[in-house]
Amino acid sequence: MPARARFGDGLRFAFGTLTVLPVRVERWDRPAARAGMLCAPLAGLVVGLCAAAAGGLVLLLGGGPLLAAVGTAAVPAVLTRGLHLDGLADTADGLGSGRPAAEALRVMKRSDIGPFGVVTLLFTLLAQVAALAELYGAGWAHGAVAAAAAGVAARCALTLAARRGVRAARPDGLGAAVAGTVPVRAAFRTAGLVAVGCAAAGAVFGAYPAVHHGLAALAGLAAAEALLARCRDRLGGVTGDVFGALAEAAGTAVLVALALG
Repeated sequence: MPARARFGDGLRFAFGTLTVLPVRVERWDRPAARAGMLCAPLAGLVVGLCAAAAGGLVLLLGGGPLLAAVGTAAVPAVLTRGLHLDGLADTADGLGSGRPAAEALRVMKRSDIGPFGVVTLLFTLLAQVAALAELYGAGWAHGAVAAAAAGVAARCALTLAARRGVRAARPDGLGAAVAGTVPVRAAFRTAGLVAVGCAAAGAVFGAYPAVHHGLAALAGLAAAEALLARCRDRLGGVTGDVFGALAEAAGTAVLVALALG
């Protein structure tokens, strides 16, 4: 049995698989995958802070909230090589095909993007940019905290999806490597910490914003859980594409929930 993974192993796994940052993954086994998925929100925090910095730079250079929102939305795509967006599009095509699980999985493996994927990508990115523009309109800090919260919640959705009881739909790929590695209690404990952390970040704006940010994080995770349930029902489990779709669903839901407040 592989030795228990250390915190550093988990960090390297999380950053090495979920970002393009130059981090060398030294272990690719189940214990490292478990530690990596528990560290996933930390990778999301770094991505979110980078996105917030990009938005702030645009505003500093004289750009408006809309342009800052575009810059912020672009950073996570760059830092993941667009893999999460690609996973969202592939998952939309697979689910939208209406075909049995095996055929839907084959649809998802194709290199092209079908109509369901295109429409889903379009409206997801529009929602992200529109929500961020609304938040940046209230001030850079509002947009920055929202970007960080969305990044953390997006990766926490992956922690939850990697919990025991959620199986892989394929025998290979990232989904198979991490599926079922995280103990259920640890997964939901991490989700609770993420919600509390988002609430603490929102507290810089006051008591109501603290509650609002915590609830927005929970709303994002709930949206990802709803999508996960659909994927488990239709596809039989998770894949790397499904993980990408879950991250985009959670992050987008957080931004929309914050903008609506």
